Amino acid sequence: MVVGVLLTLAVSACKTAEQQNEISTEPRTHATAVPSVSRAGGTQAVYDSLVAAGTMQATFAGGCFWCMEPVFDVVPGVIATISGYTGGSKPNPTYDEVSSGRTGHAEAMVVFFDPSKVDYATLLDLYWRNIDPLTRDRQFCDGGTQYRAAIFAHDAEQRRMADSSKQALIASRRFSEPIVTEIEDATTFTVAEEYHQDFYQKEPEHYAAYKQGCRRDQRLKEVWGEKK
Repeated sequence: MVVGVLLTLAVSACKTAEQQNEISTEPRTHATAVPSVSRAGGTQAVYDSLVAAGTMQATFAGGCFWCMEPVFDVVPGVIATISGYTGGSKPNPTYDEVSSGRTGHAEAMVVFFDPSKVDYATLLDLYWRNIDPLTRDRQFCDGGTQYRAAIFAHDAEQRRMADSSKQALIASRRFSEPIVTEIEDATTFTVAEEYHQDFYQKEPEHYAAYKQGCRRDQRLKEVWGEKK
């Protein structure tokens, strides 16, 4: 499909398109994944297995979850990234319900990681540099509380580190505007529909057009400067 047409279709937000051609629903985990994890039941089974195994988690919201997974997937020590919904009150929300902005949930991503290979501080730094911390209830072209930027801490140490990282950014005086990224305690995480998992791999043209249309890379450059 011509990219110009894709831009027109994709820029309207992180939209579902499950009526399109059927795509693979087999979840992806990394070479470092826990060997006992079974893929037979899809992403929900992977999530349940990793949680049951006590695998370390970091949960971040940074706008459309399609764009957050690839950032962390390349990090050595990251076992799996799974998109979902958290931070609201409605049990077992669907994508359409979260998109309404009435559930209190944010599109988010849980990162399962091996702390002997990558620490939480490194994941925090990577998170900050891949969001716009200066906009409230919005990331790039997507607006609404469901697209808010937030760090969801799983324990007191993660909360302390997240708070410290935010305060360090404020103290650096890097930005003339206030940092509005929220830091919350992690609550129930609902795994998103299979269509959204690893979307950048399943639908690379749609993903590229969406990301380009949202000017995500351009805004990150404006906020953080050139990548080192």
